[in-house]
Parts: sequence; structure tokens; C-alpha cells
Amino acid sequence: MNRSAFALPVIVIAIAAAMSSIFIVDEREKALVLQFGQIVQVKEDPGIGFKIPLIQEVVRYDDRILALDVDPLEVTPLDDRRLIVDAFARYRISNVERFRQAVGTGGEDAAARRLDSILRAETREVLGSVSSNDILSTDRAALMLRIRNAAIAEASALGLTIIDVRLKRTDLPAENLNATFARMIAEREREAEDERARGREAAQRIEAQADRTVVELVSDANREARVIQGEADAERNAIFASAYGQDAEFFEFYRSLEAYGKAIGTGNARLVLSPEHEFFDYLRNENGTAAPVTGQ
Repeated sequence: MNRSAFALPVIVIAIAAAMSSIFIVDEREKALVLQFGQIVQVKEDPGIGFKIPLIQEVVRYDDRILALDVDPLEVTPLDDRRLIVDAFARYRISNVERFRQAVGTGGEDAAARRLDSILRAETREVLGSVSSNDILSTDRAALMLRIRNAAIAEASALGLTIIDVRLKRTDLPAENLNATFARMIAEREREAEDERARGREAAQRIEAQADRTVVELVSDANREARVIQGEADAERNAIFASAYGQDAEFFEFYRSLEAYGKAIGTGNARLVLSPEHEFFDYLRNENGTAAPVTGQ
């Protein structure tokens, strides 16, 4: 009994020690075995690993591709046109031993901060060597490749491999952007005013052409009207002449009636004439005295 009671705790301790000496590395990570802070084993392949319990510890790092959003920074290209650049990078931990030596216990967060500083410095240097038009153009692949290549060596010292660097957005600073918008608005207003001026000029030209056409049409119509009126007067006179030739006395009587109608037909006419005037020949009685006239 005493031996069994003594052996059971030993077996439990042995099993616990065996279990704590085993660790599993996932395919998405890499691991380091540390002993008193010193690297004694590097485990990069997935599977089971072993360590000394209580003395050694396992530190794991992500083996997947990581993303880093670089904080927006202001750059000044060759033409002194300030720009705000927003970039991001993709990288991975390629050498965990060097990575641990470079960042210590800070881990991936410390590496991200140091990589951010590297990328910001290289971005300023590369974009500061070209014009703003090159940066704002759609073909920026060469610039992004230059930034990546320039940062590779420094990132490698951290145990990192930079896979790609991209410029997400390139904007003008707020004050420059407002000035640019104001200039664009002024240009659009100037273009609009030019269009309105051309429209007014065209309208005046069309209006002048229309006025001239109206004058020409009215002039032609008046001329034709006078021609027609003259022809009508001539025809009327011809008819009158023909009628006069057929019965001169009746024609004179008819013309006198027309004259009476125009002169005294309204009832408000005042004629200052001698009653013996020939105008009243057809208004006298048979005995030669003047007949009563409404208008005198």
C-alpha cells in the first residue's frame, strides 16, 4: 500500500511533465522555444514539438500575410505641391529568430510600428523625387515598386519580408483642396459666362436677321399692296370712264350722290357755300329753289 500511494503521485507528475513538454505548432504560425530568454529552438513547420517543462517556454508568431495601414502622411514632390498620401503594405514574418532579436518582447505590434516608420520615410523620399503629376497619374506602379524595394533591406533586418506596397489615396491638403475647388468653380463660371456671351451674341444676330427679314417682308408686302391698289384704282377709273361714256348725266348724278354722302351724310357737316353753288344742283326743286339740307 505504501508503495502504491507513493507511486501514484510520481506517475501523475510524470504525465503532467510529459504533457507540458509537448507543444503543437499550427500551419498558420511559427514558434520559438526560449530558455531564460534565449532562443534554443526554432519551429517553423507545423506539427508536434518538445521543450523542457518549467525551464523553456514557447513563443508563437503569425506566419500568414499581414496588412499594415500606414498613417496618412504629407509629402512634398519636386514641384512643391504638397500632397496627403495614404498607403498600406502587406508583409510576413520570414525569419522568426531575427524577428525576436529585433523586436524583443514587443512582438508583432512593435514590428508594425517600426515598419510603419520605415515605410513613411521611404515614401517621403521616393515621392519627393518626382513631380505631383507623376504621383497623381493612374500609372503609379513604378513608384510603389520603388517604395517597396527601398524598404526591403530595412524590413529584412527586422525579420520581415515586404510583399507589396500600395498607395490607396492621394489628396491635396484641406487648404489646398479648398483653393483648388475655388479655382475650379471660377473656371466653370468663366466658361459659363463665355457660353452665355456667345448665346447673347447669337441671339442678337438671329434677332437682327429676323428684324431685317420682317422689314423686307413688310416692304415687299407694301409694294405689292400699292401695285394691287394702283391696278385696282386703274381698273376702277376705267370702269368709271366706261360708265361715263355710256351715260354722262347719270354718272355725274351718281358722283354727286357720293359727294353728298361723304359731305353731309353724317348729319354733323357744316358747309359754307352759296345756295346757288353748283354743288347743290341735284338738291334744287324743279322751280330752281334749294331743297332743305340736313347739314349746312
